[in-house]
Amino acid sequence: MSNSFMAFVDSAIVSVFVGIGALILGCIVGFFLNKILDKNKLSNNKSIAAKVLEEAYAEAKTVKKEAILEAKEELHQLRLDVDKELKDRRVEIQKAEDRVAQREEYIDKKELSLEKKIEQLEDDKKQIVSMKENLKNQIDEQEQLRQTIITELEKVSGLKKEDAKQLLIEEITDDARKESVKMIKEIEEKANNDALKKAQDIVTLAIQKCATDVTSESTVSVVSIPNDEMKGRIIGREGRNIRSIETVMGVDLIVDDTPEAITVSCFDPIRREIARLSLEKLILDGRIHPTRIEEIFNKVTKDVNQQIKEAGEQAVEEVGIFNIHPELVKILGRLKFRTSYGQNCLKHSLETAYIAGLIASEIGADVKIAKRAGLLHDIGKALDHEIEGTHVSIGVDLAKKYKESQEIIHCIEAHHFGVEFKSLEAVIVQVADSISSSRPGARKESLENYVKRLQKLEDISNSFKGVEKSYAIQAGREIRILVSPNEISDEKALFLAKDIAKKIEEEMDYPGQIKVNVIRESRFSAVAK
Repeated sequence: MSNSFMAFVDSAIVSVFVGIGALILGCIVGFFLNKILDKNKLSNNKSIAAKVLEEAYAEAKTVKKEAILEAKEELHQLRLDVDKELKDRRVEIQKAEDRVAQREEYIDKKELSLEKKIEQLEDDKKQIVSMKENLKNQIDEQEQLRQTIITELEKVSGLKKEDAKQLLIEEITDDARKESVKMIKEIEEKANNDALKKAQDIVTLAIQKCATDVTSESTVSVVSIPNDEMKGRIIGREGRNIRSIETVMGVDLIVDDTPEAITVSCFDPIRREIARLSLEKLILDGRIHPTRIEEIFNKVTKDVNQQIKEAGEQAVEEVGIFNIHPELVKILGRLKFRTSYGQNCLKHSLETAYIAGLIASEIGADVKIAKRAGLLHDIGKALDHEIEGTHVSIGVDLAKKYKESQEIIHCIEAHHFGVEFKSLEAVIVQVADSISSSRPGARKESLENYVKRLQKLEDISNSFKGVEKSYAIQAGREIRILVSPNEISDEKALFLAKDIAKKIEEEMDYPGQIKVNVIRESRFSAVAK
């Protein structure tokens, strides 16, 4: 408001000064006009100068009046603006005062409410203190009553407090153990059923898609001859031919009274196969002498080596695996003439590769690694007659030598639990190997080993306390154990079955799985007289 008023005053002053300046200017102009006029024309022009001067004075007055009038109008407008602004300011101040009054009223109410709450809290605090004192008194009374009851119970039962507590703990422990055994049994049954169903689905699907021969191919190195006269020709004069055969072929010939048959004996299966084929060709040819023997042997050796190479290439092609070193393919082909418990090793490797690939595809593992490792897992058996060491260590060395990946090397190394499993593919290869080797008709088992396994099962079961008798049944797939009911409770029977199963896993090697059944029976009898 003060700034607008000062601006108006300044404007009025300027207008006044303008009028005065115009008046002074008119005087000056008149003065100079008088000076300029010629003295001769002074008398003539006096009237003109006076007239001009009068006009200048009149114009100056007019300017002055207009300036004053304009200043008055501006002053009036400024007063109106100031009055309006003052009115607006008063309205705003009134509103602010109303808000402050309301705020003060609200604060007063809150302060009053807070005081009431503080008073209420004080009352609650007093009540709590009183309740605590009452509760403490009640606890003291209950403690005294409890001590009195305990004393009376000790007198009545004849047991001290600690003895009764121990008895109660034992009863609670037994009850908890029974409940836990029940829960464990239910959980295990559900988990086993689910896992068994899933495993059966996967394994069944894998076996279903892998069609192989049920009967195992057995290698018997027996050469048929047309008649017994041929035996003499094979032996030769003074045993010349048979010595040449044994020297060149590296085998032992057994010529006995068996009609129309000669047995070839050799630890190396490939050499034994070469000798068998060579003898068959010699018998067909009829010309048996040292030179012919060596010639036939060299020719058959080339043919067998070619068969080995073709067998390896065919196996790799059947599985669908490529980029295997050519020397490793040749070594793989040697498994065609190698057997394990009557099972052909090359067919076993192919079967393991198929099953491993199918299982890997079902559970989302790397199918290529599983199939490649399944094909090469028994590669060491091709050279275990020539190189010292187990077929696993030989296989690992061969895989390293021919630049196989670390995943393949680990699968070969772990398929007989030689090292801890580090990949899912290694587990799959081990499972596929077990399926292929333990399926019905895959391998032959001697009666002696079968009896030993059954006896070992019964010995392990009988070594546990409380076991009365044990019987291995179903070809060693199940062991039934009879326990003393006085020593073994129903709860302990569950843990006994687990302990026996664990010991069987640690101490025995067996295909598939063995079911452990613990049987507890209580009989009560009375005599009526």
